[in-house]
Amino acid sequence: MPDTPAAAHTAPPALPCIALAGPTASGKTAAALALAAALQARGLGCEIVSVDSALVYRGMDIGTAKPSAAERAAVPHHLIDILEPTTAYSAADFVRDATQLVQAIRARGAVPLLVGGTMLYFKALMEGLDDLPAADPAVRASLDAQAAAQGWPALHAQLAQVDPATAARLAPGDSQRIQRALEVWQLSGRPLSSFHTIKKGAARACLISPGAFFSLEPENRAWLHQRIGTRFDAMLDAGLLDEVRQLRAHGNLHLGLPAIRCVGYRQAWQALDAQAASGGALDLAGLRERGAAATRQLAKRQITWLRSMPTRRTLACDQPDACAQFLRAALALLPAH
Repeated sequence: MPDTPAAAHTAPPALPCIALAGPTASGKTAAALALAAALQARGLGCEIVSVDSALVYRGMDIGTAKPSAAERAAVPHHLIDILEPTTAYSAADFVRDATQLVQAIRARGAVPLLVGGTMLYFKALMEGLDDLPAADPAVRASLDAQAAAQGWPALHAQLAQVDPATAARLAPGDSQRIQRALEVWQLSGRPLSSFHTIKKGAARACLISPGAFFSLEPENRAWLHQRIGTRFDAMLDAGLLDEVRQLRAHGNLHLGLPAIRCVGYRQAWQALDAQAASGGALDLAGLRERGAAATRQLAKRQITWLRSMPTRRTLACDQPDACAQFLRAALALLPAH
């Protein structure tokens, strides 16, 4: 009996690895779940890998807009609830975990779908980053002391002298990122912006398939701001303050931790601190204003990051057919059967 032609043993074409980025409140979760349902309707599995530096933490559900139990039951999700809030999670950690997950999902014959708004993670995955110095508690304590004495705008001005590129994209009150940038400078003698580039001669193969990096971005920024305000109000109504009270009850969490510095949590923590110090009522109106403003600043930074990524395929999230457009474009990437 003649040998079977080699072509008969050819492996089926690989399923694409699709990515969906976008600023907070742009509709990423709904679009991702819609794509997963469309793939399932075609007989294909889909698993979502979260690209979000806050969703990794347990006990932080409301303020992170974490997918619900029902949503996670409908579609397998990864990199959610994997760490306690006391633990740091770096871009290098994400690249390692996401790479392993994408390979395993493909091995199961399913489509990996990377979804989130932590743009540094996307950049690290697509381009690779130099290894940043690890956090140094002594340096951070020194910077905190400086900030207490001079204010974060003064440290922002200091950062502008040594790393103007990073300072230009940070607000003068963005304490977490100003501190990290100054910490990197003090530990390495190099500006943080110099790490956010591809090493020459060290470009790496990207897991995301060609043409499969989608970005939901608003044409009208006011549309996004409205959604941000509405969502933050909904988080407060859903019990964000109680969630933060539970975190405070742990006794080992504080504002110096990356988890507690997440937008929404930081402002709620500070509001509870102010209430405890004054012994009066909580300033709920002030919390709403500060939380929504901080979230708008986050969205602005996310959009700035996205605009530096030329391979993305932009979809106007404030258009009524944005989800339908995403589905058509993503499904067109599937290999023909």
